[in-house]
Amino acid sequence: MDYGRLMTAMVTPFDANGQIDWEVTGRLIDYLIEEQLSDTLVVSGTTGESPTLTDEEKLALFRFSVERAGGRCKIIAGTGSNNTAHSIHLTKEAESCGVDGVLLVAPYYNKPNQEGLYQHFKAIAESTTLPVVLYNVPGRTGINLSAETTIRLAQLDNIVATKDCASPDQLTQIVAGAPSTFRVYSGDDSATLTTLAVGGHGIISVASHVIGAKMKQLIEAYLSGDVRQAAVLHQECHPVFKGLFESPHPVPNPVAVKYALTLKGIPVGSVRLPLVPATEAEKEFISKLI
Repeated sequence: MDYGRLMTAMVTPFDANGQIDWEVTGRLIDYLIEEQLSDTLVVSGTTGESPTLTDEEKLALFRFSVERAGGRCKIIAGTGSNNTAHSIHLTKEAESCGVDGVLLVAPYYNKPNQEGLYQHFKAIAESTTLPVVLYNVPGRTGINLSAETTIRLAQLDNIVATKDCASPDQLTQIVAGAPSTFRVYSGDDSATLTTLAVGGHGIISVASHVIGAKMKQLIEAYLSGDVRQAAVLHQECHPVFKGLFESPHPVPNPVAVKYALTLKGIPVGSVRLPLVPATEAEKEFISKLI
């Protein structure tokens, strides 16, 4: 499965009552494909507020996204959790929705050891014929899926990629040790260029909601050998990479990017509790940023 170089971890649009806004969801999918040049959309990941979506909402999003994309891009379903049995159930349900793969986050809060992490991902992968993308985000889960465990998991037939937010050192270890067909994506927008430089394949991005086309130029410049131009584009993108998470102080994702999309004419609505909307100071900062 080729998921391309630029994946967007898509937000979930809500209406004024906090329910999924299907009309805006369709507009958002079209916009991310046609204007921001996403190769793949990750639906119901952390940026999509998966902790506050019901299983029924997730499955409806998977079905809707597959139908709306219509083959114009790939759709990856976020089906991971810290409950192995539940992740297996949701992954099987997602498979029937026609998605092109699943994203499995490292189990949060219960903090298994590396063998527990291996067995968790192995059990889910063996329950499905879908390609599996691992997701290591220590800042949110409280645990690091090590390079050694990732490389071990990469030996399994349908574990095809990882989204890793750890250090460039860890990404380098994974690229060097995993099979050549295994794809390494960064989950940190500001590490896009670094990830390519150490042999990674691309980025699963939040900033691509608003600067995806420029990020695609950055990636293509680097791959064509124009490292100087890639560096210039990285420098131009960097304020947005950082600002969406630090506006004007650290804010939980996807608060900032949802407001940024509204400024772009895609009214994706607010966030669900326990997240709260951007403050007036944060809105002013984001407005200047965008």
